[in-house]
Amino acid sequence: MLSIGGSIPSVVQASKERDMHQKWDAVIAGAGPAGASCAIWLRHLGFNPLLLEASDRVGGLVAANPFLDIWTASSPGMTGEQIAQQIAIHLKSSQVPMRLSCPVTDVRLTEQGLTVNVRNNDQLEMLSTRTFVIATGVRPRGLHPGDTRKWPGVIVGPGEQVANQDFQGLSVAILGGGDNGFENYEYVRRKGARQVHVYARSVRAQKQFVMRADTADIRVGPYAVDPQARSVNGRTYDLILVFYGWEPELGFMPSLSVQLDARGFVGTDPASTQTSVPQVYAIGEVAQRMHPCMVTAMADGVVAAKAIEKLLSA
Repeated sequence: MLSIGGSIPSVVQASKERDMHQKWDAVIAGAGPAGASCAIWLRHLGFNPLLLEASDRVGGLVAANPFLDIWTASSPGMTGEQIAQQIAIHLKSSQVPMRLSCPVTDVRLTEQGLTVNVRNNDQLEMLSTRTFVIATGVRPRGLHPGDTRKWPGVIVGPGEQVANQDFQGLSVAILGGGDNGFENYEYVRRKGARQVHVYARSVRAQKQFVMRADTADIRVGPYAVDPQARSVNGRTYDLILVFYGWEPELGFMPSLSVQLDARGFVGTDPASTQTSVPQVYAIGEVAQRMHPCMVTAMADGVVAAKAIEKLLSA
């Protein structure tokens, strides 16, 4: 989960002593739109959820988006950062217990129930819960699956790091033939780049984006990248921007052994969001149950909350 600068209203923090001795109705990992929605619904349904967030703010990828959201019907004229602020305000007004900078390190299903280990201020703590919700989202895919290495002059994924970059007079290579690649091609050109080339093994972007691009700037077919030299097909650039899509954020998953689908995302029951492990649910982009966006992520949170209500009320 990404983190950016700026201020978000403070949220309700659960005390350590209470966390260590009580059994939560649900522990939700990830305070993006999906996790926040699930926590708010559970709270108003009369349950006691705990929301955990690995970064220092709520909102997930939304919080890392400084651009206007033109897709969400309820948020006209708002940036992703502003939407994240509204999510934080709603969590606070709903009195959802939450802990920031508190990543989950391990989850286990025992005869006594679910235990969730978290890292809080460099100390490990164990939480007890009746259900667990995976809402950890996705991260930008690097040059190779699972590759998180960084190189000077190579930017992986969209968002604030692109918005904060000065492109004036630079030569830029954009890798990826999807919507993000072509949208950022337009953005980089508007920001004064001297030269922008898109490299795509295949073009998958919306027709409207492709038609606005200069065909002379588009290279379709196989290509070779040397990130250390910042070169593509032997041509050196000032910057390389990588838009290869997303991969699920599943750092703690080996201990849980939930089944993944063919794409590597968490498999779930369509009606309930439950995973292959009893009392464990997965929502939002980590499960890719529907077309990924903020609205479908929030809807996923509602589905999980109602499924948990049915389970715990039986």
